[in-house]
Amino acid sequence: MSRYYLIGERLSHSFSPAIHRAFGRYEYELKELPPKSLGAFLRSGDFSGLNVTIPYKQAVIPFLDALDDAAAQTGAVNTVVRRDGKLIGSNTDLAGLRAMLVSAGIALRGRKVLILGTGGTSRTALAAAAAEGAAEVLRVSRSGREGALTYAEALACHRDAEILINTTPCGMAPDPDACPIDPDVFPRLAGVADVIYNPLRSRLVLSAQARGIPAVGGLRMLVTQAARSCELFTQTPLPSGMVEAVCRSLRDQTENLVLIGMPGSGKTTVARLLAQKTGRHFVDTDEALVQNTGKTIPELFAERGEAGFRALESALLRELSREGGRILATGGGAILDPENRRSLRHNGRLFFLNRPLSLLAARADHPLSDTTEKLQALYLARAPLYVACADAVVPAFGTPEAAAEEILAILKKEVLTG
Repeated sequence: MSRYYLIGERLSHSFSPAIHRAFGRYEYELKELPPKSLGAFLRSGDFSGLNVTIPYKQAVIPFLDALDDAAAQTGAVNTVVRRDGKLIGSNTDLAGLRAMLVSAGIALRGRKVLILGTGGTSRTALAAAAAEGAAEVLRVSRSGREGALTYAEALACHRDAEILINTTPCGMAPDPDACPIDPDVFPRLAGVADVIYNPLRSRLVLSAQARGIPAVGGLRMLVTQAARSCELFTQTPLPSGMVEAVCRSLRDQTENLVLIGMPGSGKTTVARLLAQKTGRHFVDTDEALVQNTGKTIPELFAERGEAGFRALESALLRELSREGGRILATGGGAILDPENRRSLRHNGRLFFLNRPLSLLAARADHPLSDTTEKLQALYLARAPLYVACADAVVPAFGTPEAAAEEILAILKKEVLTG
């Protein structure tokens, strides 16, 4: 029986089994290996093909019988195939990384590129930058070994960099708030590519996007390289459009739909309808806070004040945002804190339910809008922020069903147009 694995040291975050199952051609499993077990496993012969990830993309090479051109060019292997008893190493990451750059419209030609990291994937990024005609390419690492710059040197002497490519695991789940470097210090920055795909949008990507800079996470790279690996495993091309279809399917499965807006705008009702229509799990963040604390929202405000309530809310949002595939109905003030906005965006798409002030009503269970005067002041203060941080503004003038259908229509259009 043919056996296919992803090997690495820590793999709990991996999307690879879902991707290879979507290709539908073989069984595919995760196999975590400590460094001391790598050689014995490769010599065992108990597999037909492998994908290879951190930290083994270079470590596997001495155990292989041959390298293909891309693996030889990059000095890194992410795919191993057994052919006639011999182990052949390939690099499909190169095709994946180039596809990721193209998808975001990030051009390297004639530009100064900083590659963060010195591991196997950084070698792939070096090869991609050379193939794309970058004017200058520098690697950056904490130690500065292997001819790389240190981060301090990069910040001191190379703030004119135009492209950042992150090949480190910094910012990957379960620590999505980490960031390898601050993109704001590069005034000429024109593009950011991060090979991290979990979360869908790393802090590095979100920081660049906040400045209006083209930035992309690693999902398309992951799926493209997996497709090329599959073709090597089976020696058969995949159908045209398979990469695009799997990218969209994974995004749909892993991205949260986050509803934001004023108290009383219908977020909870619309979220429940969306959950019914999509099969996703629904969470109302205010209801979750009440359940977790055993206190009503007015009681929490009375006991802890607004600052204490917001601290509880932020902790909950961080927790909920680390998982995907949910419908989240947030409290009216959830997006006031920039850190909350970032947490929600890691794996979420934000929809502002835009219900006009004339259709909103003061509610006793919302301490900040329990009178008409408070509600009006709150609306005037928050409406611009809702619009600014939303991925889409959804009219909420009519029924909740109409708003839910509008959100589904937006999602369908995005799937159809990419």
